[in-house]
Amino acid sequence: MSAEKPSEKSLHQPSQQLAEMIRLHRKKGGLTQSELAKLAGVGKTVIFDIEKGKQSIQFDTLLKVLNVLNIQIQWKSPLG
Repeated sequence: MSAEKPSEKSLHQPSQQLAEMIRLHRKKGGLTQSELAKLAGVGKTVIFDIEKGKQSIQFDTLLKVLNVLNIQIQWKSPLG
């Protein structure tokens, strides 16, 4: 049996999936972490924390970053 690499395993966590999505969109947009932070009106350490998968980011702060990158959240509920 082959052991799963830590980076592959951590990508299964929602915070890591979001971190990778944000990093990818930032880089495709040609932005540095500092530039994204300035556009979103947040500190540059916030972008670093988000891209590292930190789980204690304030929701409104995360929404500012997602808005700059034009990433939308879709809510789904089993209740309809």
